[in-house]
Amino acid sequence: MVLDFRRRRFVYRAGEPADCLYAIVHGRIKLCRIETDTTREAVIDILPEGSLFGESALYSLAGQRANSAIAYENSRLLRIQVGDFKRGMAEDDRLHDYTFRLIGQRLDHAERRLADFALNAIPARLDSLLADFSVRYGVSEPEGVLIDIPLPHREIASIVGSTRESVTVRLNAMRRAGTIAFVKRRILLKRPAAL
Repeated sequence: MVLDFRRRRFVYRAGEPADCLYAIVHGRIKLCRIETDTTREAVIDILPEGSLFGESALYSLAGQRANSAIAYENSRLLRIQVGDFKRGMAEDDRLHDYTFRLIGQRLDHAERRLADFALNAIPARLDSLLADFSVRYGVSEPEGVLIDIPLPHREIASIVGSTRESVTVRLNAMRRAGTIAFVKRRILLKRPAAL
């Protein structure tokens, strides 16, 4: 089933049944955890077009979502019932292998972020995020690499475990040093190798 979600609309919330997976046909999806008491948000990742998510439906013992998924921009998704997906995995080794690799990559990403949080201060975590996003969302420009996704400072702060104010101070220092520039709510890395 194909579904359309407007920007900032929930695809699913933590605690809802984990009964399907989604493929991003168009748009981007933000995966996050939202603290119920304070509604503070920890961004886990921003997934691009072509990504599969909601894979917890394959292994959740509780049968519930642990995270929330929100349309980062207007998005079109393909919803796949978990039973149909499992049958597809049983019938096609390529789908099985792809899913296994996907879960492994997500685990690796989570472990790298955990180590980053434990070992690095905020400036290094911000540099790491910008380097990662320049690879995932980067578009080559004459002046450098444009991260072609709008990144409000509060979103960046949520990803790197900081405050919006600290991120703004660091980004402005990078801009003054000539490492980055701001272009229509996007970040241009003038010297990506410097990260």
